[in-house]
Amino acid sequence: MEGFDPRTSFGDQTSRDYDAVSMRGDEEETVAFLAGLASGREALELAVGTGRIALPLRAAGVRVDGIELSQDMVDRMREKPGGDQVQVTIGDMAAAATGHTYGLVYLVFNTIGNLLTQDDQVRCFENAARHLTGDGVFVLECRVPTAPARAGRQFIEVEDLELDHVGLGVCRYDPVTQILDVNHVHLGADGLGFSPIRLRLAYPPEFDLMARLAGLRLRDRWGGWRGEPFTAASWRHISIYERADA
Repeated sequence: MEGFDPRTSFGDQTSRDYDAVSMRGDEEETVAFLAGLASGREALELAVGTGRIALPLRAAGVRVDGIELSQDMVDRMREKPGGDQVQVTIGDMAAAATGHTYGLVYLVFNTIGNLLTQDDQVRCFENAARHLTGDGVFVLECRVPTAPARAGRQFIEVEDLELDHVGLGVCRYDPVTQILDVNHVHLGADGLGFSPIRLRLAYPPEFDLMARLAGLRLRDRWGGWRGEPFTAASWRHISIYERADA
C-alpha cells in the first residue's frame, strides 16, 4: 500500500479501538503459559501495546517490562488499573534496550510481522537474545501464513456481518517481499472506515534460521497456549527459543 507508514499505524484512534478487536478470549491461557515459563523470574514483552497480556501477567505475580514504539498504545495501558506499574521503553522492538536481562522475553499476536523486512526480523531475534539471562527463553506466537496459497494472492475475507454493518478484510500478498497488505474496511450506517496494516509473513522454519543467526535454538514448538501439539493442521505456532550454548 503506497504511503503506509508503520510508525503511525498504531496512533491515537487505533490505540482506542485496539482492545475491542484484539481480545481473542485466550488471554487467560496465554498468561498461565507465560507465567509458568517465567517461574518467578522477570519478563520483557516486545511490543507491549495496551497491556493486553502484560497487565494480567503482572497480576499473576510476574514483574513485566515492555518495549513499545507507539506512545498512544502505552497511554491506553496507563489508563488501566496497574497500567502505571509496567516500565516501558519507547522504541523499536528490534533495537531498543531496557538495560536489563530477563528470564522470559515474549512477542505475541503475530506482531513480529510488523517488522517489514527479513533483516529487521533477524534484528528482533538478536535484540531478544541480548535481553535474555543465560537460562532465559524467548517465546514467539505467530500465525502460520495462508495468504501465499490463496488464488491470485488477492482475496477478501468477511470479518463481520450484521444487519446494519459489514466488516471486510481486503488483502493482497506479494511473494517477492513476503508482505501482506490488508485494509480492514467498515461499511455501516455510521459511514465508511479504513484501517490498513502491512505484515511480513514467515513460516516457522524461517524463524528458526533467524534464531540461529541470533545465537538461539528452538527448544519447543506448540500449536496453542495449552500445549497442543504443533501439526500440519495448526493455524498458529508458539515457539520457544533458548540460547544455543545453554
